[in-house]
Parts: sequence; structure tokens; C-alpha cells
Amino acid sequence: MPTICRLCPHACRLTEGKVGRCRQRTVRQGQLVPINYGQITAIAVDPIEKKPLYHFYPGTHVLSIGGLGCNLSCSFCQNYHIAHQQAQTVKMTPAQVVALALAEQRSDPKQIGIAFTYNEPTMDYEFVLDTARLAKDKGLKTALITNGYLQPEPWQALLQHIDALNIDVKAFTEEFYRELCGASLEPVLRNVALAYEQSHVELTYLVIPGKNDRPEEMARLADWVASLSPDIPLHLTRYFPNYKLKIAATPVSSLEQLRQVAAEKLNFVYLGNVGMHVDTYCPRCGQLVVQRDFVSVLTLGLEQGKCQNCGRKLPFCLS
Repeated sequence: MPTICRLCPHACRLTEGKVGRCRQRTVRQGQLVPINYGQITAIAVDPIEKKPLYHFYPGTHVLSIGGLGCNLSCSFCQNYHIAHQQAQTVKMTPAQVVALALAEQRSDPKQIGIAFTYNEPTMDYEFVLDTARLAKDKGLKTALITNGYLQPEPWQALLQHIDALNIDVKAFTEEFYRELCGASLEPVLRNVALAYEQSHVELTYLVIPGKNDRPEEMARLADWVASLSPDIPLHLTRYFPNYKLKIAATPVSSLEQLRQVAAEKLNFVYLGNVGMHVDTYCPRCGQLVVQRDFVSVLTLGLEQGKCQNCGRKLPFCLS
């Protein structure tokens, strides 16, 4: 009898020795096991803004780690060499990752914790869960950069140990998810809502010309996000041709137009990969509260999480 993997909505049915769509889970002696527990493909100290997380301890740094595999098959994948191909790895335990983050923190007072990123980190679910739990025990912050394509039970269990998430909403149509990602939109939206109830959440939307760049689609996405909270930050990111998709890069004018559409309902809409519209302004009075140039991040108009000018509470996690 096949063993059903219940980690993500694909629910792969696996027989002995076979792997799932993510290539990271298999069945051995009738038991479902992770193949690449603790196999790290990339490790670096990054600004938190690079995740991107603009409202989570701005100006700080995180130890960022990546593994192997992904449960989506996006034809435009920006990290395909670790998501869909085999890459060189080093083996680390959760204790080693946490010790490294603590060592970085001793030498850098702006270092706040660990970010699971680069590939789809939930494909090494057990390792991420073990590491995040230990990190929290040691007083470190944890961030998850994810496609959000998980079943509710493992998602909820992981959220208990995650402080912040950037969730990649690929598009706002089932057709896009089915044809370009081999997946479905609905589980992602469900998990965004679940995450927002428990953690700091920001969203990223990679704008691909002719695929998910219609203003009416952006308006529907903005309406949905605003139904959770108009204060959830949305990052509209410029696409560049990569992996299997060779469409020309997104025109900056398209990003500007979609930003205007989203900003009709959302208070914090940023642009990525273009070097503009990265500062934060108070949505009530227009005061500049965070200025970013990615060499330095200046918190100019924030005081105890409120706008210094008008007193509006702003959605920031601050020390």
C-alpha cells in the first residue's frame, strides 16, 4: 500500500524508495522520512529587508539558511538551482545553526535571529521545525520565507515557532497556479490567513508580464488582503527571465500602475528589484517614518510603534 505524504496539498502517494514531487521525502521500511535533513545549500548574514521584511525589526540582520527542493514547479523560478536541481550541500544540525546565529549576534548587535529562505524551506520541514524551536528557546527571532503551500496541521505546528513570514502569493487566479506552478491558489490564501492570526506577515507578488499583471487581478488581490488587514505590507517585485520562462522583464511602468491599484486598498505597497518606492510613510498624515537605501535603514518618524507626527499605531515589530 502506498504511504500518503500529508505535508503539502499534493498528498503524494509513495511506495518504498520513491520520492515525492519535492524530491525531499521518501518511504523507507514503510515509514515516511525526510531525505535531506539539515543539508544546507546556502548560508549568509543578510539585512532583514532582503527577505523582504520591511516592518520586522527594520535595520537588523538575520542568519539566512537555505536547503534543497520545492513543492511547486514554477517555470519562472528564481532559485531553480537549489529548488529543482541537485546542489552542493553541507550538513548542519539545528544546534550548530543556532550556535552560529548566537555567535553572529555576539559580534553584531543588529543580528536578531534566523531566516529560513532561498529554496522552499518547508520541504525540510522537520529540520526547520527543530531549528526554529531551539532558536526560540535561545531568545532568537525566526523568519520563514515561503510559498505557503502546506497542509493546515503542519503549517499550524510550525507557526508556533515562527515570528515573521514573507509569503509568496504567485498570482490571484487558480489558472496561473495550475499552469505555471503545478499547484493551487486556495491553500496559499488559507495559510496567509492562518499566519496573520499568529505572526507578523508580509506578502510578495512577482509581477510577470502577460501572466499576472492585469490591474483587475491586482485589485482583487488587494481587496482580499485588505479583508484581513489593510496594514499587511505587499511587495510587488519585478520579474526577470529565468529558468524556463523567457518573457522579457517587467516594465517599471507596469509595477507603478499596479502599485497605484493596490494602494487604493492597502496602506503599505512597496516595489522590489527596481530601487524605488521602498520607504515607509504614515498612511494617516504622510510622515516619512522609515527611510531605506539598503546600506543603512533610518527610522525617522517612529516612536514606540507610532507615528511621531500624528500618533497613528503602525504595523512594525520593534525592539
